[in-house]
Amino acid sequence: MKRAVPALAACLLSSCGYFSKDVRPVLDEPFPKKLSEWRLFVGDLKQLRPNAGVVPYDLNTPLFSDYADKSRYVWMPKGAAARYRPTEAFEFPPGAVLAKTFSYSGRIVETRLLVNTRKGWVGVPYVWNDRQTDATLEIAPDPVTVHWKNLTIQYIIPNTNQCKSCHDRSKTVVPIGPKARHLNKTYAYSTGPENQLEHWTKIGYLTGAPYPASAPRNAAWDNPSSGTLEQRARAYLDANCSHCHNPQGPADNTGLYLTADQPDPLRIGFCKVPVAAGHGSGDLRFDMVHGKPDESILIHRMDSVEPKVMMPEIGRSTVHREGVELIRAWVKGVRGDCVNPRAND
Repeated sequence: MKRAVPALAACLLSSCGYFSKDVRPVLDEPFPKKLSEWRLFVGDLKQLRPNAGVVPYDLNTPLFSDYADKSRYVWMPKGAAARYRPTEAFEFPPGAVLAKTFSYSGRIVETRLLVNTRKGWVGVPYVWNDRQTDATLEIAPDPVTVHWKNLTIQYIIPNTNQCKSCHDRSKTVVPIGPKARHLNKTYAYSTGPENQLEHWTKIGYLTGAPYPASAPRNAAWDNPSSGTLEQRARAYLDANCSHCHNPQGPADNTGLYLTADQPDPLRIGFCKVPVAAGHGSGDLRFDMVHGKPDESILIHRMDSVEPKVMMPEIGRSTVHREGVELIRAWVKGVRGDCVNPRAND
């Protein structure tokens, strides 16, 4: 009688994936302790060479994160695809992974995964070691001191619960970046430049997408050739603020909705009295005032790092000077007038 092979040995010799070179699918917690265990990248890990099926992508206008350089990747289980949606984030299949790496002058600080488990999306932060050989899962990471040009930055890595505060959509965790208006651009793939919506469709990662010309597209905030000053400013607010400031977001009670396609000037903030006019308002009256950036609460809060004043309230510890100047320039050029809402009190 043939001796039975121990279960673990049989697993290792067959299809359990311990020695596999493929990306490791994870549908349930606990998550791998090391980033390398996901097998999203091959070879020297710090080179971030994507494994088969791991696709790099970029956004027209990204979220500002203390001047960090970012690289983004998506992976989906074999045969699975995301479903196109024109305004919301695409609907991804179970097992999908979105990976975003943050670095300064070549030093990688963290790789943040958003994993679509059986129970829904979960944020998983991995902090890189000093030798840049791997990153370790840390549920509540400590701040990391980094240097960028003439700035010393206390880079804050959000913990798992803080991920929920930005990725909240009607009390459900969802992706933010993978939306048609953010992805509708050309990317320089190793096989040549191609529109990302077309590429995802071609490789089987996206279904239901129209031709790029028929899909929404945001301007690039720092590229004047991509749109008007207003389009670039609205794209910036969309990327940095609208994940909370929308009717289904955590800031829905403010009535300030900052998606790029919001048509109502009052909802965007012009002549809008804030719901709570406390310390964060800087004793200013309106969220935004036509032609008067110095009288606009939104700009006042963007230009601060003071707790309970700064917006966004997490995800940065420095002021994005270039972003603030873009919004100032836009507001300064907007024509109109605000009527004092308390004139008839």
